Amino acid sequence: MKLKKIRGVPGLPSRRDVLAAGALLGLSGALPAFAQARWPAKPVTLVVPFPAGGGTDAFARPMAAQFPKLTGTQLVIDNRGGAGGTLGAGIAAKAPADGYTLFMGAVHHAIAPSMYPRLEYDIEKDFVPLALLANVPQVLVVNPKNVPGNFAAFLAQVKANPGKMNYGSAGGGTSHHLAGELFKIQTKTFITHIPYRGAGPALQDLMAGNVDMMFDGLGSSAAHIKGGRIKALMVSGSKRNPAFPDVPCAAELGLPDYTVSTWYGLWAPKGTPADVQARIVEEVNRIAAADEIKASWASNGAEFGKLTQAQFGAFVSAEVKRWAAVVKASGARLD
Repeated sequence: MKLKKIRGVPGLPSRRDVLAAGALLGLSGALPAFAQARWPAKPVTLVVPFPAGGGTDAFARPMAAQFPKLTGTQLVIDNRGGAGGTLGAGIAAKAPADGYTLFMGAVHHAIAPSMYPRLEYDIEKDFVPLALLANVPQVLVVNPKNVPGNFAAFLAQVKANPGKMNYGSAGGGTSHHLAGELFKIQTKTFITHIPYRGAGPALQDLMAGNVDMMFDGLGSSAAHIKGGRIKALMVSGSKRNPAFPDVPCAAELGLPDYTVSTWYGLWAPKGTPADVQARIVEEVNRIAAADEIKASWASNGAEFGKLTQAQFGAFVSAEVKRWAAVVKASGARLD
């Protein structure tokens, strides 16, 4: 006995309805990925592990200003200074891995593993590398009231007064600290290290005359150099910086191996979905292309990094090894 086809019976779904329902069910598995692709759907927090006014801020805040223009939502900067930038890193490492808490670290976080016996995070294991945001050379800056205004006279004064002159840093284990230790090794001098809770406070004391010098990134010193509040005696590396063409480079001054840069990078907590990572990198590249960002970076003597995520991760690993060697050679320790 054959069953008759039943058509148009109230309460029974049609074949078209069944197919439509199946299609919707099939799409439901893709909904989470679709939702993630819409990042950012709400404000994003950027953990900056230093106080306001330092080098990290000099690059984080222009990016935060561009973010809503391109995404329609805010990038909220959360300054968490302390312990040479490791306090904020530990906080960011424990944040939800959903793309709504990002971490803006720096070269200091490649140095920290060699300086701190116990860290609450591992920069290579607890974070996902996203982008190299800026690379700027270190610069030797002095208070012109305390220190001679040219490098030769400055070096003579340092050598004649071992331990009596001092340099400020953003904290023990930061690039400011290690740049000073490397300088001491290469010039065979002794300068007393004074650590602060960030480059901002250290710069304030430098301008006030409470410390004699700093080995700082151009990002935080540039405006003060241009304003005449501090004087740049040397930029690291083998060439002068286009933003400060009158400042001699280390190679010109007899220090061909003094190459130190302060770089800044962007990370997300480990476990952040791959499609969200891709969206973040996409937006970062859009921000980097903005005229305002190009002008800001140029005024600070910086270059925007052009590395893939994998290349940035490899770069960080190489920096960890490089600074471990400097720490060992200098005997640097936390003050």
